[in-house]
Amino acid sequence: MASAPGRDSSLLAAELSEEARAEAAEESRGLCEQMLLQAMQKILDAQSPMPDSRQIQPKAGFCVKTRSAEGKVFINVCQSDAIPAPADLSEQELLCVLEGDQAAFRIPMSLGEPHAELDRGGNGCTAYDVAINSNFYKKLRSNDFFLEFFVTVAMEGLEDKYGTQLSREWRLLKYRPFLGSISQQNIRTQSQPRPPTIQELGDGSAHTPLRLWLEAPDLLLAEVVLPMVDSARELSLQLGGDRLVLGPPGTPYHVDIFVPHHIDQEQCRAAFNRKSKTLMISMPLQTAACS
Repeated sequence: MASAPGRDSSLLAAELSEEARAEAAEESRGLCEQMLLQAMQKILDAQSPMPDSRQIQPKAGFCVKTRSAEGKVFINVCQSDAIPAPADLSEQELLCVLEGDQAAFRIPMSLGEPHAELDRGGNGCTAYDVAINSNFYKKLRSNDFFLEFFVTVAMEGLEDKYGTQLSREWRLLKYRPFLGSISQQNIRTQSQPRPPTIQELGDGSAHTPLRLWLEAPDLLLAEVVLPMVDSARELSLQLGGDRLVLGPPGTPYHVDIFVPHHIDQEQCRAAFNRKSKTLMISMPLQTAACS
């Protein structure tokens, strides 16, 4: 009597291999979600108002040389304890944040006015003084990844503020900590710390705690605790121009609110931490163009 055909072991092995890859991918996603949430929390904890506006005298740091359409440009990166430090993230945490929303990680800095100087050959050039926190300055000197990121952010800040265009090809001057002289700078501060707005939302017997706050002037953040959710796959999130909708009506975690801001939908990001059952939503706001 012929035996019944057995299951192809090669197909079973392929199926098990695919299942293992799926589990590994799910574990990797969960780890990234957790790391992103931790990084976002560090960023929030670092946001604190500075004291009243005052003049500071930054200390010399290092000098970056680049170019614009007008010629050579030197960026004097200075340091001061009067400027708050950004969140103390690891390289991996910063990578997770940048993959989601670069605007979420902010580096407090003071951008000085351009001043005309002479280079080593006696030719005219332009110099800018950019002051940052002293401890963050030390991190830049010991970490090339953060240095590259900071120089890019500083150049973008100078371009936005002064309407110039800087080459992304730059080099660090080894034996010249600054060009010209470092002037005093007036650091602008917030008049009051931003108060978080906490609302209890939801329907039925289960409530959905939602913490919503504005990271002035152009970033709205939300934190939602979802104890009955096990995976981001169970969630549906919709963001309109001024509306946030989480989950369909009738579900335990349904949230439907209007926010007094215009959300930039294409830049919004969300991450769910399965361990803490928390959803973090980053919502950059549409801002009027500077004149």
